[in-house]
Amino acid sequence: MVSFGKKLRECREAKGFSQQELAKKLGSAHTVIGRYERDEMLPSIDVVRKLAEALDTTVGFLLGEANDTNILKDPKMMKRLNEINELPEKDKECVYSLLDAFLAKSKLQAILK
Repeated sequence: MVSFGKKLRECREAKGFSQQELAKKLGSAHTVIGRYERDEMLPSIDVVRKLAEALDTTVGFLLGEANDTNILKDPKMMKRLNEINELPEKDKECVYSLLDAFLAKSKLQAILK
């Protein structure tokens, strides 16, 4: 199971925040965020709620209690979507075409099983 600190770091990095930027959003110190990420201390549930809100995720995801099926709450997927969004329109269309083809193939394989 992935620790709270690793999930927190993953979410923070996916949003492109430094520890200092995240701490500022919470009214905290970056050293506290670092201690959370190194699993040296755990935040209160109120702080976890604030972290989840600042990072556009859920408390359950940060605590490892839920494998959230909402893709927009998955920090790795969110990071990829943000990177795709920065591409020129022509490149985005290529990525979308590739994804559509892959998804269609996957659905077809599921039907044929």
